Amino acid sequence: MSGIPHDHYEPKTGGEKWLHKRLPVVGLLYDTLMIPTPKNLNWMWIWGIILTFCLGLQIVTGIILAMHYTPHVDLAFASVEHIMRNVNGGHMIRYFHANGASLFFIAVYAHIFRGLYYGSYKAPREVTWIIGMLIYLCMMGTAFMGYVLPWGQMSFWGATVITGLFGAIPFIGESLQTWLLGGPAVDNATLNRFFSLHYLLPFVIAGLVAVHIWAFHTTGNNNPTGVEVRRTSKADAAKDTVPFWPYYVIKDVFALAVILAVFMAIVGFMPNYLGHPDNYIEANPLATPAHIVPEWYFLPFYAILRAFTADVWVVQFASWITGGIIDAKFFGVLAMFGAIIAMALAPWLDTSSVRSGRYRPMFKWWFVLLVIDFFALMWLGAMPAEEPFASFSLIASAYWFGYFFVILPLLGVIEKPLATPATIEDDFNAHYGKGGTDASSTPAE
Repeated sequence: MSGIPHDHYEPKTGGEKWLHKRLPVVGLLYDTLMIPTPKNLNWMWIWGIILTFCLGLQIVTGIILAMHYTPHVDLAFASVEHIMRNVNGGHMIRYFHANGASLFFIAVYAHIFRGLYYGSYKAPREVTWIIGMLIYLCMMGTAFMGYVLPWGQMSFWGATVITGLFGAIPFIGESLQTWLLGGPAVDNATLNRFFSLHYLLPFVIAGLVAVHIWAFHTTGNNNPTGVEVRRTSKADAAKDTVPFWPYYVIKDVFALAVILAVFMAIVGFMPNYLGHPDNYIEANPLATPAHIVPEWYFLPFYAILRAFTADVWVVQFASWITGGIIDAKFFGVLAMFGAIIAMALAPWLDTSSVRSGRYRPMFKWWFVLLVIDFFALMWLGAMPAEEPFASFSLIASAYWFGYFFVILPLLGVIEKPLATPATIEDDFNAHYGKGGTDASSTPAE
């Protein structure tokens, strides 16, 4: 499974040998659990198990909710109230599902920014990174469609606004929007389609997650130094790694327990904190909410969408150069999706020969600004589309694109990185001493 030299599963009993020849599932599980993992991973490498747990939680709770939900505009809101009031444990299942989505996005943003800082997208892990971006896009689509299902005011009007963006695409926009909605406006056909896709996409995500895991098991895990595990011999690899089981499994389970304690407290004591009160009002096409906002995890990209108005010079230039094909609305759509594409292109935009941000002094400061910029965009996405928030959104959006398309390529040319450790073993010994663990001799034995 991995290019790192290590012992593979060897069946011992007759039954194990019989099964291994026909379906090597035990060997696959063994190689997954015992894969040599860099022994210097820090606490930012816990998010994988959190994300796996969240996916399982969302699928299980989603299946239960689907048993009691009715995807019809006249019955959807009432069926959610039925789940909350009459189904045994229904209110907790729904709160687990709703807040589980938030935990899912908290974990995925931490996972993405961890990868951006430590250069986990750089060769040979470009495919792993791209698969991760596809998972993120599927998550966004699933979450958006799920938000429509309660059929509250914010569900209905959020769907109206977001699907309206597809109508901005030149030539095919109107037809595409009609196809997506199943008619000229958000209605029963829309709700049915979104329910169907919301149920399907988590299983697509599960398949992509399996490929994602397969990809990084093939290339090996990145680590805080960005230095690769030595592959010259089993003995050298053993000095840089420990088996995933039991060392990182126990660490990950401990981290999961801590995060679940906080998650359970939120579900138990403040389950609606991250929701919008307007969504407890049944959808009414004749009454528009005063301020339409998406869920918090969409806010940074919603701010980018709204930042590029007809008054912005780059929008005016794009409109002039394309003969009016690209107007402000379409430019905002391009910018919103372009912000995600910019992250996906990081493996090719980062020109530095050093992988980890730990050894890049100038990069650290620009990256800290990127994180601050992301939270600023999240806040601005929740603010009204008026001054001074409009100008702040434009500045924050400009930095987001500037970081990926200008700063990241330039830093590789002008930055003088610090010396990296020769091996993972050297980095580990520098932090913990040579007596820090006796596990380094165990992976290959």
